[in-house]
Amino acid sequence: MIFVPLPFVVALLLFIVLVRLVREQGIGESRLFMLLIGAYALQSVLIGVRWGYDFQEILPLQSVLASLIAPLAWLSFRSLTVEGTTASTIAGWPHLLPSILVVLLLVVWREPIGIVITLVFLSYGAMLLWLARRGPDALVMSRLDGVVLSYRSLQITGIALIASAATDVVISLDLAWAGGTHSGAIVAVGNVVALLILGGAASVAGSSRGHDEEVEAVPHSIGMPQATEQDAAVADAVNRLMEAKRLYTDTELNLGRIARKLALPTRRVSLAINRTRKMSVSQYVNDYRIREACRLLASTEESVTRIMFDSGFVSKSNFNREFLRMTGFSPTVWRQRERLPHVEPHLDQPAHARRTV
Repeated sequence: MIFVPLPFVVALLLFIVLVRLVREQGIGESRLFMLLIGAYALQSVLIGVRWGYDFQEILPLQSVLASLIAPLAWLSFRSLTVEGTTASTIAGWPHLLPSILVVLLLVVWREPIGIVITLVFLSYGAMLLWLARRGPDALVMSRLDGVVLSYRSLQITGIALIASAATDVVISLDLAWAGGTHSGAIVAVGNVVALLILGGAASVAGSSRGHDEEVEAVPHSIGMPQATEQDAAVADAVNRLMEAKRLYTDTELNLGRIARKLALPTRRVSLAINRTRKMSVSQYVNDYRIREACRLLASTEESVTRIMFDSGFVSKSNFNREFLRMTGFSPTVWRQRERLPHVEPHLDQPAHARRTV
């Protein structure tokens, strides 16, 4: 019977995820996430070789790759928060310093390498969680139809990096106190599972460049300043842009594109919508999309799937959930009710227009 270490299975799953992402997205703006998934898969193979076959000679390569993974995760998610990947990539070279330090330590003094890698994972995990504090609207380059799930992936990655660092600490303690008796099991349950979770999170975030998780309308509405006249003016400009250009029907729409149309900073647009509409930009745009979907459902015989795309959605689950949020019905049931006499009035304006600020 051939023994196949669990990390090899995880590596295969990550490779399948990578191939799927390349086929769907091509090698373009998501290349950092593709590189990250590839690094996860390679690290899983190295873990399998090390712990499955006790091949310790591979440890130096495993250490160098580990020191690259956390900075690469940071750069990948950071790329969703800035416009223009070239400048972001060039500015990312200092994040090679942890790997350079590990390589030097491999030559002159190997003992502190484990501590260095643990600190790297802790640091970048904390940086990712700090980046997440601004909420989904910070991911200006993420497609609005998938921005909330990308945001969740950002949070998961930050937590997983910190958890991986904690796992390394536990393994170090096991090696010191029990001679590594439990290290193999700890790796299988800890680092391998973490790599699989990280790979899934990177895949989701890379493909959003969907279904979303429902979150608060404004992630940080508590303590948020009241809307100013400038906020109201920006929000009105966004309204005019949506209605005149039908920008919400663009399935690849993101906050960065909206801000460029108005020649305004993304943060300015995001705050204006948050403060005046009491919702995130993704929900604001989805309100327009559901209004358009209702119009098409009532006036055409197009399929629900076709209408979903025509109104700007990519994810069916996201479309169904947002439709239910605004109308109280599924698209199919809403269409049937709309065509019956003496039913409740159909949706004729987006939710943000029906709220008072």
